Parts: sequence; structure tokens; C-alpha cells
Amino acid sequence: MGAMSVRNQSSEPSEERGTSRPLDAVGDHRAGFACFVGRPNAGKSTLTNALVGQKVAITANQPQTTRHTVRGIVHRADAQLILVDTPGLHKPRTLLGERLNDIVRTTWAEVDVIGFCLPANEKLGPGDRFIAKELASIKKTPKIAIVTKTDLVDSKTLAEQLIAIDQLGRELGFEWAEIVPVSAVGDSQVGLLADLIVPLLPEGPALYPEGDLTDEPEQVMIAELIREAALEGVRDELPHSIAVVVEEMLPREDRPADKPLLDIHAFVYIERPSQKGIVIGPKGKRLKDVGIKSRKQIEALLGTPVFLDLHVKVAKDWQRDPRQLRKLGF
Repeated sequence: MGAMSVRNQSSEPSEERGTSRPLDAVGDHRAGFACFVGRPNAGKSTLTNALVGQKVAITANQPQTTRHTVRGIVHRADAQLILVDTPGLHKPRTLLGERLNDIVRTTWAEVDVIGFCLPANEKLGPGDRFIAKELASIKKTPKIAIVTKTDLVDSKTLAEQLIAIDQLGRELGFEWAEIVPVSAVGDSQVGLLADLIVPLLPEGPALYPEGDLTDEPEQVMIAELIREAALEGVRDELPHSIAVVVEEMLPREDRPADKPLLDIHAFVYIERPSQKGIVIGPKGKRLKDVGIKSRKQIEALLGTPVFLDLHVKVAKDWQRDPRQLRKLGF
């Protein structure tokens, strides 16, 4: 790839998700792992969900909301693409921050393709350079620059961003395998992105059964849905301070087979007593709303009616306490 290669479609409607492009030989099948990296809030989780076609990674307007390595699985006739969604890499301030960064680097070393998400509507900044430098040190893995949120900018701004991204790679001594503008919200070029990732995967059979969309344990996914609902509308420093643990999931006894009910008991952990009122809200209204919103999503995920029992607990300074971090799943 001598000159800069930018993949863009004309104003044709974007191709459907999961459509397959025939590979060179009949019977060729590829399967492998890709991960999306980028500054917090660069659109990684939204892109994962758009590719998989179902909500698996949590998305919120706050940065740094994905804590677990959530895998979304894209099933195609010619390939199976497993998406590993890591937390955003950042300069750590706490023990939790350091652990998150370790997870990120380990993941990068193990995947077949790295997609670097850069929002079209924000100029490249120190955070992007910090990540790009780290990427440059991972020599063998092909790197695709994915320009996200293209629905938010005009064509001139987009062109400037594409040139800046191309130059960033050159400055750091590597070349992007592809530079692809996408809008996950507008479903623009999402199918094309999958088409460009697939040839970079190793040949081989599918690694997961056809119906699987993620290999996250259900309890972890449920905790993430509750956490996302709890984050909504909380604009101060709370995103880092909320953890959710699903204590137990039990089918309600004495229910007829055609009317099952699943009892889910979960704790929302915060760091300080002063945060309790924020999460619970006046007369418990906020926590009730969190319960209603997350219950609907949990029922959609599990396909069964759910009774959700939520309690708020204080776990003092849990982000800095190794024992509590272990208890909360980090």
C-alpha cells in the first residue's frame, strides 16, 4: 500500500451487516479476534454493537465505562469475527487504572487485528498519540484506523482528519492496513469495515457456535446493564465509582412452567456514603428508574421475565483496595 488507502463508498446505501464477500477459493473460512482501541468515548462499544447487531458492550456518554473484556461475535458465511472490547487505555491514577491498562496491552498482543477508533469530530490529541505510540511497538499485528462518528462532520473536516491520521502512522514509523470512515449510529460503512477485517484473519473453522453473540457470563452482562442504567444522568465523578455485582440469580419456585420468573439480586457499590443519595435519588426515584430500565434490557437479553432486587452499598475506596477489587471482579 504505497499511497494512502482510504476506504470509502459513494452515496450507495451501506451494505447490510453480515453480508459476505466471496474469498478467493470456495470453502475458504476465516476466524479470529479483533479489538477496538481508542481514547475513552471514541465509539468502540457502539461500533461493537453495530457489527454484532445486538447490544453486548455497554455504551454511555461517560468515558471509561467498559470494564470487562466483552466479546461480540460476528457470524458470516465466510468468516467468524470475534470482537474483544477493551477498556480505553489511559494514564492510570489508581490501582484499578493500572490493572485496566495491563488488560489492554495483553489483549493487543493476542489479537489478529487492531482497530484504532478516532472520532471524526475531534482533532487528534495527546491521548491519541499516547495510544498510537503504544500501537507502534506492536509490530506484527495489522492496524486499521477507524474514523468514527462521521455523521457529525462535513466532508472537508473528514478529509482533514483522514490526512492527519495517515501522517500520524508515518511519523511513528508504521503504515495503517486500512483507513476506514464509519458511522455506527447511521450504519454507514459498518458492513464494509467487517469486509476489510475478514481477509486479515487466519484461515480456520468457526470458534463459537452459530447462535452465540458473546462469551461473557450472563451475570457479568447483567451487571453491566445495571451499571449502564445507574450511570445515566450522573454527570460528575460517579462513573469511576460505581461497580455492580450480581449476587444471585434463582428461578422463582412454585411457578407454572409457562410463566417462569427469575429472581435477580444485585448490589450497586459506591465508594463514599455521600454518593448514596445521588444513586438512590429523592424518595428512591432514581434507583427505581435504574431498576425499571435495566430490567427491560435484562429480560430482552435472557428472554424471560425477571424480578430485579437492587441494593446500594458503600465499599470504601474500592478502586484503591486490592482485596475489594478482587471481590468486585477486577
